[in-house]
Amino acid sequence: MERQPTSGEVFVFLNRSRTHIKLLHWEHGGFVLYYKRLEQGTFGTSSLKKGELSWSDLVLLIEGVQVVKSIQKKRYSLPQKQLF
Repeated sequence: MERQPTSGEVFVFLNRSRTHIKLLHWEHGGFVLYYKRLEQGTFGTSSLKKGELSWSDLVLLIEGVQVVKSIQKKRYSLPQKQLF
């Protein structure tokens, strides 16, 4: 994936049946693993097809909200820092 695990990014892992999700995140001092198992239903994967998720898309994925159609207005964001 050519990513740094200690960069502060959140890595999302779903099992094949999409009933379990793991989030791996580096915080100062070590890795944190968040794990959620659904009793019913599955996690949607429509937002995962891009390869990268925004924070709001990740929250919607975890909460089980699947957006079928939306229009996102442009917002100001700081330029991304170059890692290399």
